Amino acid sequence: MTDVTDADFAAEVIGAELPVLVEFTADWCPPCRQMAPVLKALAFEEGDRLKVVQLDVDSNPETTNAYKVLSMPTFMVFRGGEPMKSMVGARAKRRLLEELADVL
Repeated sequence: MTDVTDADFAAEVIGAELPVLVEFTADWCPPCRQMAPVLKALAFEEGDRLKVVQLDVDSNPETTNAYKVLSMPTFMVFRGGEPMKSMVGARAKRRLLEELADVL
């Protein structure tokens, strides 16, 4: 799982070949920490079909504000440079996979 910033968001997410799942996260967010092992497993298992990255909202306000992210964790799926889907809150890996099925 890769960390992205305001500086490299365009290159890493908007310009990516694969669909990208972005977790908007924060150090102070317990549900975000709870999602870390789920996202690592997802990145490992679906790496050929999906890129998984995280963006720290506190140190990257430009991207956070550009996509109007207000709650953590927020998950956004980008495909072809466009946001396709947005989900808020921690969830089990199985449920996350079900919600991603239509964009993979």
